[in-house]
Amino acid sequence: MASTDGRHRAAVLGSPIAHSLSPVLHRAAYAALGLDDWSYDRFEIDEAALPGFIEGLDSSWAGLSLTMPLKRAILPLLDSVSETAASVEAVNTVVFTEDGRRTGDNTDIPGMIAALRERGVEKTESAAVLGAGATASSALAALSEICAGPVTAYVRSRERGDEMRGWGERLGVDVRIADWAEAEQGLRAPLVIATTPAGATDALAAAVPEAPGTLFDVLYEPWPTGLAAAWAAREGAVIGGLDLLVHQAVLQVEQMTGRAPVPPAAMRQAGEQALAAR
Repeated sequence: MASTDGRHRAAVLGSPIAHSLSPVLHRAAYAALGLDDWSYDRFEIDEAALPGFIEGLDSSWAGLSLTMPLKRAILPLLDSVSETAASVEAVNTVVFTEDGRRTGDNTDIPGMIAALRERGVEKTESAAVLGAGATASSALAALSEICAGPVTAYVRSRERGDEMRGWGERLGVDVRIADWAEAEQGLRAPLVIATTPAGATDALAAAVPEAPGTLFDVLYEPWPTGLAAAWAAREGAVIGGLDLLVHQAVLQVEQMTGRAPVPPAAMRQAGEQALAAR
């Protein structure tokens, strides 16, 4: 099926970008939807190069996916930003409208909620967040919709703790700060969201409780992480980074193409095959 208004190009931007699975996922969605003339590429773009890249795009562009370090750098270049993206001051999705406007959204947050719901997690009484980076703020935004009680954030510095507390106040979440040295205690929460870089939670694997709740580990490579493997061995529910990547990409494809519903199964299969081939 051809695009009706001439927009048929999309891409993911970031630095580094070579590892991104987004092209695999989006192209799988296009194939499943019969969007034969659509293309999705990747571009190595840093903060300094972003304004020039955006200004150079023509009317064939439908949208962009953004990864680090561009999720906040894009904000001044947009005509409008969704409430979801504004709540965490981070945009991972740009859609170009027919009249040339640039609109920003954040699909990480609803993508996280969708990944949890897919595994039967609709509500939780409390939660623990491991880490305090950009993904942690998205996790707090997701928890603001599904968590009835407190969220304990395990962080490595007082500064990061203050940031997380600030995000909690802004999002209406009761955030309690604990030192990273106490992170083993957080594994007892009914929902644990690990937002840390590869290897950061490996030392916690031996502390997984006998009957764990649900672990949402946002990494997808390497997979499983040591923590995720130990969690699964205890028969706890595990949600991985590929689940998040697929669900946030589903929403991106819907916004950029105007087509819905987008089949997550085809995208997940393509992602799994790509990871297995690496």
